[in-house]
Amino acid sequence: MKESFEFLLKGATISSVHKAMKEGKLTCTQLIQMYIERINKYDKIGPSLNSVIMINPKALKIAEEMDREFQQSGITKPLHGIPVLLKDNVDDIDMPTTAGSIALKGVIPSEDAFITRKLKEAGAIILAKVNLHEFAVWGETISSILGQTLNPYDLTRTPGGSSGGTSAGIAADFGIIGIGTDTINSIRSPASACSLVGLRPTIGLISRSGIVPYSLTQDTAGPIMRTVEDTAKVLDIIAGYDEKDPATAWSVGKIPATYTSYLNEDGLKGKRVGILHSFFGTEDVHKEVNHIISKNLDVMRENGVVLIDIEENIDSDELVGEVSVHLHELKAHLSAYLEGLGGKTDIHSLKDVIESGKYHEGIEENIKYAQTLDVGTEIYNKRLIRRMETQNKVMEIMAKYDLDAIVYPHQKRPVVKVGEKQVDRNGVLGSVTGFPSIVVPAGFTEPTDTAPIGVPVGIEFLSRPWHEPILLEIGYAFEQITKHRKPPIIKA
Repeated sequence: MKESFEFLLKGATISSVHKAMKEGKLTCTQLIQMYIERINKYDKIGPSLNSVIMINPKALKIAEEMDREFQQSGITKPLHGIPVLLKDNVDDIDMPTTAGSIALKGVIPSEDAFITRKLKEAGAIILAKVNLHEFAVWGETISSILGQTLNPYDLTRTPGGSSGGTSAGIAADFGIIGIGTDTINSIRSPASACSLVGLRPTIGLISRSGIVPYSLTQDTAGPIMRTVEDTAKVLDIIAGYDEKDPATAWSVGKIPATYTSYLNEDGLKGKRVGILHSFFGTEDVHKEVNHIISKNLDVMRENGVVLIDIEENIDSDELVGEVSVHLHELKAHLSAYLEGLGGKTDIHSLKDVIESGKYHEGIEENIKYAQTLDVGTEIYNKRLIRRMETQNKVMEIMAKYDLDAIVYPHQKRPVVKVGEKQVDRNGVLGSVTGFPSIVVPAGFTEPTDTAPIGVPVGIEFLSRPWHEPILLEIGYAFEQITKHRKPPIIKA
């Protein structure tokens, strides 16, 4: 098994693992043991990516049980034995949910989150809880529970965030399925920074129950994966109605029999895609990313995409500063979750978190400011109105130009160095509208001493509500034509 270690784990997919199992070359137990060995080899020693908070103590036992099932009936579940890296704001009854904060250290939930349960029912094994920017409030993936996670492509840079533990782990082959959450950029930012696929679904497609909330107007969960195919397979499992999240009622009748039916290699042909020029940077620091995206637009055009210039201006910084309700909802929504923990913790509100002092200093300004804000205020209500106006504006643009999707760089410049604040990200358009978007690898910057193959750059496609099939079709065809993703070079 040692001889096939690298072959099995590097770039492994759901189908490649299941093929190996069916051929008798691999068991669930062997697979999980190899991933644990790889985490031990690279996460806390060697490059010390520092992405894993905790390995599931029951993972090997669950794998052994699945091997017994396999001996009796073969593979009967779509995610049989596939290891999951779960962002540590998503509940799993076998491990604490800390949201990255020592204020919640040791707090074990009473039940699984809806999406955790769905993954387990499909045969997946929750392998580990992974790091996030504390309480998911920003994008560098640093927390008081674990510290700073590093980008496997450039150890001097952040992995994006807030779901950077997920992206660093999936990029470094610590698991196959990655689960993140996204309030402003937090699935697509780490996907862009780590040469991965990140899908932010339409609000209501995936349940948020059992997930530590930030801003329920904008919060969603979603997959961070190495391939679009595996993204579609996971979306099949975790999408759907959950009575504990009323927003998911809107998904009824909107979900196809399988998202994998949209994995069309010719999916770019005839698509009408609008280029949102106002989401491109105009300074010298933006030139490299602009050049990379421009080359990809040429490839799209050569493969049958009708590209249309969008004349309208949308300002991503303005959307964050004047439209997004994330900080206005944090106090109310997080406090309601914390109150529901009852006797599991003495922390029952955002105020309690602040007064405890048990958090990373990097979030102090944001959480103290959030404590002064609330839902239902005049400024909050004005932001909700502007949110609706933004939704209408995007729909009008798509109607005016008869678009299937809108395209732009997820981040106008390469992901920042450790110690710096994320800047120039464009994920807010999907977040404030609640519309779906997907980030796929677009290539790399020029190699440097610290980034031997360059820093990953992601391209983002956004579409109308419930148009995930269109995004998967575009993303899959783009991925198959360009084949931009490369694994990081990491050494023990």
